[in-house]
Amino acid sequence: MDRSILLAGPATPPAGTLQPAMAGAENYTDAEVMLRVKAGDQSAFDFLVQKYRRPLVNFMYRMARNTAAAEDLAQEVFLRVYRSRQSYEATAKFTTWLYRIATNLAVNHARDTRKDRPEVTLSLDEPDEETGSTMDVADTTITAEEALVRRERLAAIRGKVEALPERQKLAVIMHKYQQMDYKQIADVLKLSESATKSLLFRAYETLREQLKEFV
Repeated sequence: MDRSILLAGPATPPAGTLQPAMAGAENYTDAEVMLRVKAGDQSAFDFLVQKYRRPLVNFMYRMARNTAAAEDLAQEVFLRVYRSRQSYEATAKFTTWLYRIATNLAVNHARDTRKDRPEVTLSLDEPDEETGSTMDVADTTITAEEALVRRERLAAIRGKVEALPERQKLAVIMHKYQQMDYKQIADVLKLSESATKSLLFRAYETLREQLKEFV
């Protein structure tokens, strides 16, 4: 499969590059749709790309902190999904399988680019495009001085999240920005639910302790 047909960027792909999404796909679970992909239904694959492209780009951006890299990594996730279609078994939630692929790619990319990761203008603490959630609640009536303090606080949060141990950082991003529950995060990271809760507790405690001056 030509990787260019998967993710042509933020804009809608040119006419003819994707088949219409699978008719009636909303009546199926994601796992059932993926089984249709396994059976050779290209429109089912197109449906999954359309449904999960944006959340995956957001997830990858929060790991890579680079828009172009996030697009490329999300595209690679879908390529791996497509290449693995024949071995897919619906033994777990589709999103667990999908984010396990994404997590492995994101971790490898972070390790490979740790020293030359570029600065970006967006931060981990801007509202998520899908959910609108942030680690900080914006106040539209703030003064210029309050706005400066808030920018400093957001920069501090971004830096502290970036500095978390890798697994804690992944768990925070999945929990806070991808709205994933403990069980799903545990499945992705191959941990027990109790270990996942402990991981997130330690991460949030670290952030609270290190950001006390901004609370």
